[in-house]
Amino acid sequence: MLITFEGIDGSGKSTQLMRLKERLEKAGYVVHIYREPGGTGVSENIRSLLLNPDISMDPVTELLLFSAARSQLIAEKVKPDLEEGHVVLLDRFYDSTIAYQGYGRKSLSISEIHQLNKVAAHGLEPDLTLYLHISLHQARQRRGFIDSDRMEKSGTSFYKQVILGFEKLSDEEGRFVKIDASGNEDDVEQKIWSLVTERLLNDR
Repeated sequence: MLITFEGIDGSGKSTQLMRLKERLEKAGYVVHIYREPGGTGVSENIRSLLLNPDISMDPVTELLLFSAARSQLIAEKVKPDLEEGHVVLLDRFYDSTIAYQGYGRKSLSISEIHQLNKVAAHGLEPDLTLYLHISLHQARQRRGFIDSDRMEKSGTSFYKQVILGFEKLSDEEGRFVKIDASGNEDDVEQKIWSLVTERLLNDR
């Protein structure tokens, strides 16, 4: 099973991903976690370029680099793990590309990015996508004075478009489940666990 976590920085994706991993492992599942971009030597090198605040980059170049990092991760790690019957949790997947590079950067049309995503993902689709929704104001409060990377320095209007992209995906994609991530971490964890266990039982 492939479960992806989506949302803006500060929504709690990484925290909830690790909590879900621990719960699944206690339940007897073999679980692998990866972040995007990253997860392999090639992908981590690309990540360092993409998030470097000192680098200026054309939006299409950015889009293609994210896609290249994803392709390597899927081919090298994710597909083999899934073929072994393991659970894979991804901190971001191609829905972030739609939201950030599509709605945020407007690098290409949404339909063109959908086509590119299929290629970069080697045809793989998530079984479940957990969209952790939070306001931009609260996300920034949570992150405090953490140094911003190149993506995080894109500005308020950019992030408003990113959130709009996630909201539209949440309305359009049946695998998306929108979760209010503004509250207590334990409550969010329990909501996620209920959703995941229901999906796992249905797949048996």
